[in-house]
Amino acid sequence: MRSKPYVLLPLSLPLLLGALLVLLGAAPRAAAAENGEWAVYPAAAKLGSRPYFYLSVDPGTSLTERVTVTNKTAAPLTFRLYGADAYNTDRDGGFAIRTQAEKQTGAGAWIKPQRTRVTVPPRSAVTVPYTLTVPADADPGDHPGALVALDERISPSGQGSVAVGVQRAVGARVYLRVNGPTVPALAVEDVTLDQDRPLVPGVGASSALVSYTLHNRGNVTLNPKVVLKAEGLFGRTLLDRDLAKVPSELLPRQKIRLTERWDGSPQFDWGDVTLTASAKDVKETGTVSFAALPWLAAGILLVATVTGFFGLRMRRRRALSEA
Repeated sequence: MRSKPYVLLPLSLPLLLGALLVLLGAAPRAAAAENGEWAVYPAAAKLGSRPYFYLSVDPGTSLTERVTVTNKTAAPLTFRLYGADAYNTDRDGGFAIRTQAEKQTGAGAWIKPQRTRVTVPPRSAVTVPYTLTVPADADPGDHPGALVALDERISPSGQGSVAVGVQRAVGARVYLRVNGPTVPALAVEDVTLDQDRPLVPGVGASSALVSYTLHNRGNVTLNPKVVLKAEGLFGRTLLDRDLAKVPSELLPRQKIRLTERWDGSPQFDWGDVTLTASAKDVKETGTVSFAALPWLAAGILLVATVTGFFGLRMRRRRALSEA
């Protein structure tokens, strides 16, 4: 897992003494969490052979593990070690970690390193034990998190009078499952369709933006797949494709808003757009109807409807007055 500090607000200060930290990562790979300067991984394995912790614990019990921090640079580095909860980012559903200043309620609150501050000599490694204690009333299911090594150095970033201080961190993911009943549950919510069509049919391209919320309502991590299908008049298939911009891991109780562009959407048709999300033992759909009517034709139809309505009222009034 590699740290990516961002969302830095411009301030008229020579240096903002603080750290803005978000840890992002793609799907788990067979490599240690590192950024080129230091790495964090389970102590029981060689560098890169066991990248993350996979733990299963009963409520009300604890276990002890060890984490190794490797310094790949030619100078000593000092880190703060802490546990953190994981979540899905709003931006793209990526795997992210709470900062040390944020409140931890799951694995982040249960992880206690034996040492919270460690200095690692150049091109060396230090191993630190930590205890994970699960409360007796902990909810069963997955509680993902990470054990984070936060560099104590504050590096300036920015130009001129606009500068900020940035701290970097690397965290080894902790895939923790609290034993008990598991309930996978998935929902596709708030499906919308925004269309962009030319004024005159056939003159210019058309497209549509499909937006939806993918919601993990259960207590286990899901690896969702989403299929987008559009049907037009008389059940004709207009679109049928697997979506690529779906998070590889949707964590428990997390939901994200996603969009998908539909180029070449119909300019004159009506029907339904359906999103089908599936994961282990679950499949759910969300649907929105659409009417693709060219703006010029829609305008003519509206004028004709209004004219016909008022014409009918005038004829009725004339008939009543002549009676």
